[in-house]
Amino acid sequence: MPREHFLFTSESVSEGHPDKVCDRISDCVVDAHLAKFPEARVACETLATTNRVLIAGEVRGSPEVDAAVVEQCAREAIRDIGYHQEGFHWQNCQVDVLLHEQSPDIAQGVDAGEAKEEGAGDQGIMFGFACRETPELMPAPILYAHKILHLMAGARHAGRAPELMPDSKSQVTVRYENGVPVGVHSIVVSTQHAKGLTSADVRKIVEPFVYEALPEGWINDETTWHVNPTGKFEVGGPDGDCGLTGRKIIVDTYGGAAPHGGGAFSGKDPTKVDRSAAYAARYLAKNIVAADLAERCTIQVSYAIGVAKPLSIYVDTHGTAKNVRSSDIERAINKVMDLSPRGIRQHLQLNRPIYARTAAYGHFGRAPEADGGFSWEKTDLADSIRDAL
Repeated sequence: MPREHFLFTSESVSEGHPDKVCDRISDCVVDAHLAKFPEARVACETLATTNRVLIAGEVRGSPEVDAAVVEQCAREAIRDIGYHQEGFHWQNCQVDVLLHEQSPDIAQGVDAGEAKEEGAGDQGIMFGFACRETPELMPAPILYAHKILHLMAGARHAGRAPELMPDSKSQVTVRYENGVPVGVHSIVVSTQHAKGLTSADVRKIVEPFVYEALPEGWINDETTWHVNPTGKFEVGGPDGDCGLTGRKIIVDTYGGAAPHGGGAFSGKDPTKVDRSAAYAARYLAKNIVAADLAERCTIQVSYAIGVAKPLSIYVDTHGTAKNVRSSDIERAINKVMDLSPRGIRQHLQLNRPIYARTAAYGHFGRAPEADGGFSWEKTDLADSIRDAL
């Protein structure tokens, strides 16, 4: 039986966190290739440390996106995030580009031919999740942890919080009663800041953003606060800690409230099912909940490299289904959406330069955008799923 009264915690990290700097650079490289060649293949990994960025991986894309363009992508990403400090500066850091051609052994499994459909770019399992805890159909802890940092970053970029620097983290512990989120037990915010500020000074700056992010009444006199609990946080970003692409996969998805497959998202073009199938699984789970078929839904899909169709589709409604069986939903999914790699890309229109914006504040729970960004957050499939059932 599911627990009714409990605490659950999720964390977020800002765009200036060392790992997120790397995610952003890798996704900017993906966007640069897709802008020139929508069928590009990109697997781009980034490492960042004190005034040093290393970009490596495999590509099959436009020759226009050469090492100089990739370096410029990295510098622009670092500049846009806001790093112009002595130990990590967008103009002065050394950028090494070690990208090379995609292996022909991998390419032959993915490429379509006269006798085969385009296959998946790798084997693996991918998960999607949705629930009724928030209007965005996301778990409350991760959604509000993201929102705190997103608001802080917006104020920093707008010049309304000049004391805040790019690197920050948040953590929200939500109190559940009868399985429903009702308040916040504890809040943790650690943020890089201008010289000379105390933790108390930083809390005065941060508190308004926390209150704005959380539902009214969720914070009370019993809520525990930890703002910069270690004290001074002046050295941040890759100067303070090494960053790598793909190291914040739970932050990117559901904050631990639902399973995650084995692969990261950033730096990968949409032929990689690590990314595209995870987006499709979220899209389907969200539409199942939006169709009022269940209060919660987890979907797993699995693939083999070079094989077009998923090996399995699994649906779990966690005992919340409304007069429908999970096996029926599984069959309906196959009717309403082609879950081959190409089918996913075409349905969600993923072969576009829309990925740099996903690198921070979560890949899910965001509003669909006019140019196709976050297309997997639409609920336009709900009626089709109902009809298929």
